[in-house]
Amino acid sequence: MKRRNFLQTATAIGAIPLCGGPSDRGEFFLKTPALSVEDQDSIVSALGKKGIYIEAQATYTVPLPRNDLKVTIKGDSVPTPFGFGGWVSFKKTLDGNQTVMMSDTVLLEEEVNPLIDATHAAGLEVGAIHNHFFYEQPRIFYMHIHGMGSTAELAKKYAEAIKTTKLFPANQPQAATYASATSQTGKELFDLPALDTLVQYKGVVNGPTYKYTVGRDDVQIVAMGAEMTAAIGLNSWASLAGKQDAAHIAGDIAMLESEVNNVIKVLRSHKLEVVAIHHHMLGEKPRTVFLHYYGRGPALELAKGFRAALDQLGKPSSMKH
Repeated sequence: MKRRNFLQTATAIGAIPLCGGPSDRGEFFLKTPALSVEDQDSIVSALGKKGIYIEAQATYTVPLPRNDLKVTIKGDSVPTPFGFGGWVSFKKTLDGNQTVMMSDTVLLEEEVNPLIDATHAAGLEVGAIHNHFFYEQPRIFYMHIHGMGSTAELAKKYAEAIKTTKLFPANQPQAATYASATSQTGKELFDLPALDTLVQYKGVVNGPTYKYTVGRDDVQIVAMGAEMTAAIGLNSWASLAGKQDAAHIAGDIAMLESEVNNVIKVLRSHKLEVVAIHHHMLGEKPRTVFLHYYGRGPALELAKGFRAALDQLGKPSSMKH
């Protein structure tokens, strides 16, 4: 069943909770059925790479890092985990009848339109194309791909779409080229306890970077009949590269429409650059807007901006129209 047909049918019969803003999650919370072992094995078989199954979110994700790219921002080399790792995730719809697939792909400019063609030829859809950065060289774009069907069918379609690209795991080098430039990890480069205390979350060390990923547990957001959670791309994040006193920060804030301008104001008040504001999905309820930001400076000062942005989420609407 196509995404739009599912939405029309499910909305008509009241199968999908359609909410217009922050609300009591408990009022309409439904639990996503688990992906079976057979479902997970079909993904591994199609892509030739094992992913991670997050049971609490019933989501299977395969990372698709672009280890082949050498990216600089304002002339500084930055590692792949800083923001150049794509992914593809699978989870069941809330009614358990189908699987939803979502993917964020990392592409050079000249790779965008060939992948659009391959995506459509494989029977999948493109949801968004946009930038995440300013000043990067080479220019990098991000294309969101989605589909609905059985898990095995979606995995095969996705593999077909990317099999001739650098996204396909078998076409990727094993190690990031940046790794040779530093042997230190994020644990040595940053004061993790101080950052965690400030942000009020624990991050994850990935090579020379340290990354926070924060979901929206205050609101249930549904797209194509599936609950969007942190593991399938509905999250705010901040990635730190560099070192404690001279860091880069890049990230994304997942917002309801009413939160957009409050987040912009606090990011700018912390001297962080707003890089892009756009959608990632089609037809999600409630509508979700994503803001990408970037900054340089001492890691603690940069993290204060991220924490301030998180503090704007879930507040009562201040929209004047």
